[in-house]
Amino acid sequence: MDRRRCKCQRCGMNIAAPIGAQIIICPRCQSVTQLQPPRNNSFANFPPANNNMRLEFPAYPARPRRMSPNVNNNNFQPQQFNRPMSPQINNIRPPAVHGRKRAVLCGINYRGHAKSLKGSINDALSMRYFLVEKLGFPIASVIVLTEDEKDPYKYPTKANIRSALRWLVHGCRSGDSLVFHYSGHGARVRDRDGDEIDGHDESLCPVDYETEGRILDDEINSTIVRPLPPGAILHGIIDTCFSGTFLDLPFLCRINRAGYFKWEDHRIRGYKGTSGGTAFSISACDDHQSSGDTTAFTGVPMGALTYSFIQTLEQETKLTYGRLIMSMQNKIQEAQKGLGLNGANETQEPQLSSSEPFDIHSKLVAI
Repeated sequence: MDRRRCKCQRCGMNIAAPIGAQIIICPRCQSVTQLQPPRNNSFANFPPANNNMRLEFPAYPARPRRMSPNVNNNNFQPQQFNRPMSPQINNIRPPAVHGRKRAVLCGINYRGHAKSLKGSINDALSMRYFLVEKLGFPIASVIVLTEDEKDPYKYPTKANIRSALRWLVHGCRSGDSLVFHYSGHGARVRDRDGDEIDGHDESLCPVDYETEGRILDDEINSTIVRPLPPGAILHGIIDTCFSGTFLDLPFLCRINRAGYFKWEDHRIRGYKGTSGGTAFSISACDDHQSSGDTTAFTGVPMGALTYSFIQTLEQETKLTYGRLIMSMQNKIQEAQKGLGLNGANETQEPQLSSSEPFDIHSKLVAI
């Protein structure tokens, strides 16, 4: 069936609607959006749709993995974007800081690139809807960076992402709750300063990473983790490949299927902790694993980590960090089995890291 792209009027989610449909029901917020007739004259004689039609979303195979080429891969040939890039913006002045709850949400589809993604922008919009509508984050306190943003300061370039991260922690104090959500490509690069157990830094790939470079986990840690004052809390929700230690936090939790856990100390050299605050990172997979987009959950492309994180928090009350990770693992494994992704190379196991070790089965999630 031919489809056209449209957007939910309430939460902004991109939806593929059948040509001729007059309404759609958003799979995320369940609101109804009236559709305008297609502008293409070739559809002028298309039969009218039933006003009561509800859009059905079939399950499709998993989307390409969120894995940018490893810098040591000699077979990789850099690809240039086919669409004009937003002008490079330097010396950005951060917007005014609002509220005790703040978030930076970054979703990059890399449109026009040979390794483009489908669900990253949906992830960022879904996270914004969840934080604002369900967790009470003020809309003015949530910065979203995607390729769909009209504001040039919110286009996900390296300079803009750096500026947004500085804004996130600017002036934060005890009682503040901060969220950094990233959905896009991730990459591993060789560690140059000897502070990584596996010899590799993890990195974020901005939309202009081929010309401006990646943002390493060392920089992410020094920007949003190290400045956290006592009483402030940061949650990183990282939906990308090689993301187990994406925030470079000092402790990584290993959890087996029975719920037993132990903390690994990743402090080799240098300080990776906070200035008294608490930081958590909930990531899509281990540092050697990859993650992917899938339509198995809602029929529209979304990251398995983002979707399972939101669903678990919505469905369960008094949720501990241990229960959160185990529930997300179960949801992702069910989706993988349904799509036939049981091979060893397809494993995706959500990870939890923290600025300090704690009992994951007694500490409640508080965002």
